[in-house]
Amino acid sequence: MDLDSFNQIINQGENISVEFKSSEVRKESLAKEICSFSNTSGGVILLGVSDNGEIKGLNQNFNYEEWAMNIGRDHVVPSVTPIYSQIEINSLQVGILEIPKGSNKPYQTIGNKFLLRVGSTNRVATQAELMRLFQQSGMFHYDLLPVENTTINSLNSSYLSDYFTKYNIDYTDESDDERKKLLINTDVLAEDGSCTVAGLLLFGLKPQKYLYNASISIARFKGNLVGDELLDKQVIEGTLSNQIDISTSIIKNYIPVASRIEGNKRIDITDTYSERTIREVLVNAVVHRNYSISGSRIRIFIFDNRVECISPGRLPNTITTEKIRYGVSYAVNPVLVKFMENLRYIDKLGRGIPMVCSDANKIGKKVEFLEIGEDFKVVLWL
Repeated sequence: MDLDSFNQIINQGENISVEFKSSEVRKESLAKEICSFSNTSGGVILLGVSDNGEIKGLNQNFNYEEWAMNIGRDHVVPSVTPIYSQIEINSLQVGILEIPKGSNKPYQTIGNKFLLRVGSTNRVATQAELMRLFQQSGMFHYDLLPVENTTINSLNSSYLSDYFTKYNIDYTDESDDERKKLLINTDVLAEDGSCTVAGLLLFGLKPQKYLYNASISIARFKGNLVGDELLDKQVIEGTLSNQIDISTSIIKNYIPVASRIEGNKRIDITDTYSERTIREVLVNAVVHRNYSISGSRIRIFIFDNRVECISPGRLPNTITTEKIRYGVSYAVNPVLVKFMENLRYIDKLGRGIPMVCSDANKIGKKVEFLEIGEDFKVVLWL
């Protein structure tokens, strides 16, 4: 870290990714910081700096690097390997401990506390937050959970019949027991006979009756800011395939395209995103969103200069915003992925996002991928 970067961190103070610790910090306290940063988005711990940002320096007769490495190894489970360096400020040494975003979440202290970084403090993860951490790690799949108060009658028989016909199974001619067995074996129903989250989202009669915000909200603004005039807003519900198909058409119609009139025809004079590109962004959003975050929909904001697709849920542990550009992916909802592949919406070859980037490059546009809090955002610049 150079001096300018260091001063910038000191000036901004403690926050979600920065913590100040004195040279006398206890092992348990440092372990909590390492754990919380690893469970969130990573961060930097400055050793030898007081809470108010005053530089106090380190004890020159103590090996802070070895000490910090041992804490990451012995006091956090699974172990964490920080990156340690030092910088000299006004003849005083300050330790810089960089904690990467964890790839083996969830992490806990040896005192069995799962901690998260919230603002400039740490707190114990709630049950819902802990569930999301396990989901990111692949140890738990929310789309397999049963949905309360649902039965086989909550499903659309016509959708199921069309789907299984492709596999030479006449769903309508099967007995009730055979239908139930078939749906349990394909993860549409849970063992207790209720619908799984995936089954309801793919084949439900009214999925949003039970999964309230499993839908897409589309808003068109006049301008480039959320505070600008709202021209239109729609909420698209139904099964995932219906949401994708309807939303693709709406977005395509709303994207502004410069044109001119020649004779009796309107001629587009700027290239814009293809329907295939828009569809892929939507498929990625509905398949990989975190459905355990029930208080938020997928949001599509259409501005004059960009389209934003915001999906609830962080990227899985081993995935970064850079890796997805090269086709690296991980199925947060493997049952949804399986069915969407069978329904020809995806091919599981990891080509979707690279295709979006390639299509954007061909028309001279830029695509951004951002992880903001508990959301993942794709920005298609117009």
